Amino acid sequence: MIVVNLDVMLAKRKVKSKDLAQAVGITEQNISLIKTGKIKGLRLATLDAICRFLECQPGDILEYRAEEGGG
Repeated sequence: MIVVNLDVMLAKRKVKSKDLAQAVGITEQNISLIKTGKIKGLRLATLDAICRFLECQPGDILEYRAEEGGG
């Protein structure tokens, strides 16, 4: 499964979701959905904008974890 660590990066950079949403050009609600992992997909352009604003790599935000039970 893919785990989203956007909240961790926001805390490390001391950035509010509101500020990220404005910089990236998406709604705060969409930022919230990304943070909670309640999205089915993420455009590469959006990921690029997030990484550019937070000065990080995609791997700092997205993490793969094997599911329990051989998932």
